[in-house]
Amino acid sequence: MRAVVYRGVNDLRLETLPVPKVASKELLVKVAVCGVCPTDIKKIQYGTVAPPRVFGHETSGTIVKLGARVRGFKTGDRIAMHHHVPCMKCHACRHRAFAQCPQYKKTGITAGFEPAGGGYAEYVRVMPFVFPGIVKIPARNSFLEGAMVEPVNTVLKAIRRLNILPGDRVLVVGQGPIGLMFTRLLSLQKTCVIASDLLPERLVIAKQFGAKHVVLAGKIQNPKSKIQNSVDAVIMAVPVDDSVREALELVRGAGQVLLFAHTKRDAETMIDLSKICVDEKDLIGSYSSDITLQDEVARLIFSRKLDVRKLITHRFPLARTADAIALAAKPTPQSLKIVVEPELADH
Repeated sequence: MRAVVYRGVNDLRLETLPVPKVASKELLVKVAVCGVCPTDIKKIQYGTVAPPRVFGHETSGTIVKLGARVRGFKTGDRIAMHHHVPCMKCHACRHRAFAQCPQYKKTGITAGFEPAGGGYAEYVRVMPFVFPGIVKIPARNSFLEGAMVEPVNTVLKAIRRLNILPGDRVLVVGQGPIGLMFTRLLSLQKTCVIASDLLPERLVIAKQFGAKHVVLAGKIQNPKSKIQNSVDAVIMAVPVDDSVREALELVRGAGQVLLFAHTKRDAETMIDLSKICVDEKDLIGSYSSDITLQDEVARLIFSRKLDVRKLITHRFPLARTADAIALAAKPTPQSLKIVVEPELADH
């Protein structure tokens, strides 16, 4: 089969690998769509993991082979997959800190080499411990929608970390695909969403996704701004350190600032700790998914209350995965969610 193999920093190669062999409790899935995630981009650009690997974890496809002891699935099932699933028994899981679970930190989907998601390939092997994360795609819905289950889950998990009430004002900094998911899901909860981005084109889309107000990044701290000390939460959907400090100024006393995009290790910044102590403002983070939200996420996507199809602007064939990564890393005003489709004709 064809697969895009990570061989080193910014070194992705289209290679021929054996189709993965499945054990008695495993699945073989033919990949239909794999989204490009910033987490994989950082691994590729900064070399934070050792090669060789096949990345790609926002994956949907068709089951083409089942191990002899697999139950509950059949060949031909169209599914969306999760590469990380917690054990639900350990100390971290009991505290609902699923991303800190030792089992969760293991990757249960591979196209070969050290498991790394494997979605940038024609086939993947799915291990049984991640079966609870599998969602069957309804007949009326597309593989494109299925591939968005994992990223939408991460966004809904982050929202659930916030103590927001209907009518509260929430500023979402960054209106890329993740920021727009935040905007739409918050608007469905009757939240007053203020959307911010550097690109005016994205602010237009943010209004379509439910933002009540939009503001160009850089103008939030304008003395005439009505945002100052008037929002209940700020969601950082971009890893901009200066904006974190601004966010702590913008939230009311006892407000919350949530970091969603600061996933690069050893990033440091200066903050006024009295904002946390005296003003009782919370600085919190959210990382990855929550398996207990999977059914709710599926309903939101497949009912099209969150119409993820509107987020997908570019579709690349497998042979052009490196181009997909490059565009996602340096988006244009016209680009939002980028996906790779192994069966898409190369042209």
